[in-house]
Amino acid sequence: MINYIIIDDEHIAHDIIKGYCDILPNMQHMTNCYDAIEALEYLSQHEVDLIFLDLNMPKLKGFEFLKTLKSPPKVIVTTAYSEFALEGYELNIVDYLLKPFSFERFLKAVNKVIGSNHSKTQELSQDNKSTTNQIFLRQNKSYIQVDINSILFIEASGNYTKVITTNDTITVREKISDMLESLPSEAFMQVHKSFAIAKTHIGSIEGNRIHIADYVVPIGKLYKMNINTLLE
Repeated sequence: MINYIIIDDEHIAHDIIKGYCDILPNMQHMTNCYDAIEALEYLSQHEVDLIFLDLNMPKLKGFEFLKTLKSPPKVIVTTAYSEFALEGYELNIVDYLLKPFSFERFLKAVNKVIGSNHSKTQELSQDNKSTTNQIFLRQNKSYIQVDINSILFIEASGNYTKVITTNDTITVREKISDMLESLPSEAFMQVHKSFAIAKTHIGSIEGNRIHIADYVVPIGKLYKMNINTLLE
């Protein structure tokens, strides 16, 4: 479950973000804050996993507020101003959404948070096989919820990426580089310009080939070092 708050001085922004979150499971809305001072007061008494943060607010601007937090949670910026994006990434935000943003773009940002939480969970409980984490993938006009642990590998196919799981193959209209951003970096590794694999599903490695279940994935010359590092 991801506990989140929305910090924005516009009521309509709260409605849009909460409406998007209500579509997704495991998103728990905690409170609405209409300026940074109100948010500081709330965070002094409560812990949250994620903040949706507007930048141009009265009393205290979004990034000025963020700099006051000693251990900030994950932050997705939601703003109409593109010129502050670089500063945002310097502050380790998860994503920078420009208003108005679509549900698809919103989902991509939330998936980054899910992927990050998955990596942290693996570090804390590597032996807990029952731990599951979900990601939403868009195939045509539908959104499919997929257990990250079930993904064997992903394969680039033009402007699309095929996500091969233990049970299915899902084709999403997204570049493989963007798809990798939504997956936990500790669990997945690119082994070819067109392939990235889930490390835990590797069956065997023979020469320039990786065997995963009933599939054979090639190893590209430029990515051989990734495999060598894994074997060490």
